[in-house]
Amino acid sequence: MSVDNKRVIMIVLDSVGAGEAPDAAAYGDLGSNTLGHIADETPGFALPNLARLGLGNILPLKGVPPTDNPLAAFGRLREVSCGKDTTAGHWELAGTPVTRPLPTYPNGFPPELIAEFERRIGRKTLGNVAASGTLIIQELGGQHLRTGYPIVYTSADSVFQIAAHEEVIPLTRLYEMCHIARGLLVDKHGVGRVIARPFVGEPGYFQRTANRRDFSLLPPEGNVFMRLRQAGVVTVAIGKIHDIFAGQNIDFSYHTAGNTDGMDKLLAALDKHPAGFIWANLVDFDMLYGHRNNVAGYAAALQEFDAFLPQLLVKIRPGDLLIITADHGNDPTTPSTDHSREYVPLLAYGLAAGVDLQIRSTFADVGATVTDYLGAAKTLAGASMLPLLVKEEA
Repeated sequence: MSVDNKRVIMIVLDSVGAGEAPDAAAYGDLGSNTLGHIADETPGFALPNLARLGLGNILPLKGVPPTDNPLAAFGRLREVSCGKDTTAGHWELAGTPVTRPLPTYPNGFPPELIAEFERRIGRKTLGNVAASGTLIIQELGGQHLRTGYPIVYTSADSVFQIAAHEEVIPLTRLYEMCHIARGLLVDKHGVGRVIARPFVGEPGYFQRTANRRDFSLLPPEGNVFMRLRQAGVVTVAIGKIHDIFAGQNIDFSYHTAGNTDGMDKLLAALDKHPAGFIWANLVDFDMLYGHRNNVAGYAAALQEFDAFLPQLLVKIRPGDLLIITADHGNDPTTPSTDHSREYVPLLAYGLAAGVDLQIRSTFADVGATVTDYLGAAKTLAGASMLPLLVKEEA
């Protein structure tokens, strides 16, 4: 089969971890198991379509038994990047692990950096603390309404977040502020992402909107998008993939307003793009449920994705390779609301079925496999799994 007839569809189930990684203790995440603990704590938990693919063959999951004849190849990926955030996970999946930790600010950003940011945007700011995004808008939202000052905060990740009410600071101006911050946050302050966090509502009833935008550092050279673009392969990004890779080497991009919209956009993209690489991120697992320790919501989101799978699989045609994985964990059953250092699941459907891919030594094996299958030069890191996935000719 020629490269022109091949297509890879990759879905990142954001934060759907599959058990503590060997170095979990170094990240304060001993005992984390996002999938396992959600299954244990959810009565009647079942993911029958993922089970048929082989999810239950990857790790023990209550309600998701292993099958003797999984429809997909299955395994787990171990992260080698320094960090457990979105940027590190996605860049490593793309074949370029993060070898130096991106800066974090558990005590807030340096006063001189905030002062320069305020000078450039022409107004003061509120916050400058590490905080939960939903809590800080409740705490400072009223003051923001009175003053018009944006709320600046961070988290355990390498992020500079700016929250603003959409009726106080219009979206275009909020995005301009993010661009200003992105220009400041370089070199030793080069955080992975600057994130616009718009919200609406009244005090006590503030809600974040779907108009979030991420402004990433430029991704490393040698990643999967760069290699595919160099080979003339069409590249498509769905959800926050465009933002994570700063729009670099992406031909088509579709913004999403959550998991349901992301799944709809993915089906539409499959109809529109018959060949190339389509990479989707489904963010709600992490953003709405993991960070809020909402076990029931997380379980329901997993079951929604499972119910969606038959609609997706019917569109997988000869020459397609579907990869389902994740970028880190976020165990909602632990006291922490931060990401967790975990293995992530790996399901590869469309080529050889039932192959045990074991534990891969790096997420980067995914990027290497994508470029190998689509006929592009190898990514910077990773080993292709294609020899395990290609059906032998009779």
